Amino acid sequence: MKTIRGKLLVYFLVFVLLFQAAAVSIFISSNGLLSSYHDGFERFLVLNSISQYTEELYLDTQLIVVEFKPEILPDYYETKSMLETEKNKLTEIFTDVERIELKNYMNLIDTFIHESELTIGFVLRNDIEQYTNHLEETRIAAGYIQEATLEVIDSELTAYQSFYKDLQERNESFFYFILFLFGTTSILAIFFALWFSKGITNPLNKLSRAAKEVSKGNLIGDPIQIQSNDELKLLGDTFNHMRSDIHRLVEEIKDQSELDRLIKEMELKHLQNQINPHFLFNTLNTISKMAYLEDAKQTSGLIDSVATLLRHSLGDIEKQVALKDEVMVVRDYFHIQKTRFTERVKFQLEVDESCLDTKVPRLTLQPLIENAFIHGIEEIEEGGTITLSIYSSAPFVVIEVSDDGVGMSHEKIKEIMSLAKESEDHVGHSTGIGLKNVIRRLQLTYQMDDLVTIESELGKGTTVRIKVLK
Repeated sequence: MKTIRGKLLVYFLVFVLLFQAAAVSIFISSNGLLSSYHDGFERFLVLNSISQYTEELYLDTQLIVVEFKPEILPDYYETKSMLETEKNKLTEIFTDVERIELKNYMNLIDTFIHESELTIGFVLRNDIEQYTNHLEETRIAAGYIQEATLEVIDSELTAYQSFYKDLQERNESFFYFILFLFGTTSILAIFFALWFSKGITNPLNKLSRAAKEVSKGNLIGDPIQIQSNDELKLLGDTFNHMRSDIHRLVEEIKDQSELDRLIKEMELKHLQNQINPHFLFNTLNTISKMAYLEDAKQTSGLIDSVATLLRHSLGDIEKQVALKDEVMVVRDYFHIQKTRFTERVKFQLEVDESCLDTKVPRLTLQPLIENAFIHGIEEIEEGGTITLSIYSSAPFVVIEVSDDGVGMSHEKIKEIMSLAKESEDHVGHSTGIGLKNVIRRLQLTYQMDDLVTIESELGKGTTVRIKVLK
């Protein structure tokens, strides 16, 4: 998938390369013109230097002939060396050295130098006739060199006029080229800006219109079609999925709301056919008082235990209570079951009093005791023992409910601890709250998954161990 950032980088690089190519071409052309101008100017300088050195060499030769002094010779030889150097430059700066005009010019310089050397040589021999003749030849050659220099310069100026005209034409071409480059780049920039912005604004406008429709509650509409292959297409597809998901969720909520309404109506009708629990609780208290007045103290105590258990179960299930309140309910439950089953069932309490102020979710202990009684002890003919132990193990308070009943298999323990919806929950007779319910409420309350452990062996009993924070 291409990205908007990638497209911007490509467009930017295209314009940069375009300007770089134009700049390089202008630089190369300008550099060529500057090189041509430099070569032409250097030729003028060399020709001018040859003319000057020729004049100086002739004067030095004449001075030696008129008044010979040995200290004059170094100046002569230095001037001669400079003239030869400038003459050698002609082969470097003139590309057409084979031209007759230039060849004659260079031969003339050689002749001039040769005649001046002969003049100096005969002066040293003191041969007046010879050095006089050669001095005249040197003067004539120097005159020819001056005339030839002017002719070569004139020829170069004629060529330079053509070069200057070409330079003007190129300068004018550069001006039009810059105007053309500015115009084309401006048009291209505007075109790409409009094309690129259209590729962004059109999908955004579609998304904006669709979002306004959604805000008005219209969740059904044609899917947004975005033809680009960048983030905007991903945004459009995501919006289509989101709109369809919202529509599906709204429909599900409507269906669930209707289902909840029907269920509440059924619950209301069901409650209308039941005895009010508070009425039952008050009635039990009245029966207990009457039994006490009739001197049926055992019956009165049993009714009080049932009333206490009922009152505790009617409390807010979401609120926590002190552990001592849970222990008190367990004692009443023990009382009820002892009354029913006499010596078949034994109950033991091993409680550390310092732990009883710890807060726990309501209806935590009694469902565990009832689960141990119903599924561990009740089916055994000879009965058994249920033990409730509470002790401190920092930073936790440990609650253990043990029985010596039928026990459970490892598979059954895993099924209970997995809290799977399809697994059977062992619910109690008194409160309807099972072991899975207690485990899940503890996990939600303390936000920990390892608070409950179950140890059991078939035929040897079960121990449920709970750890709660102090």
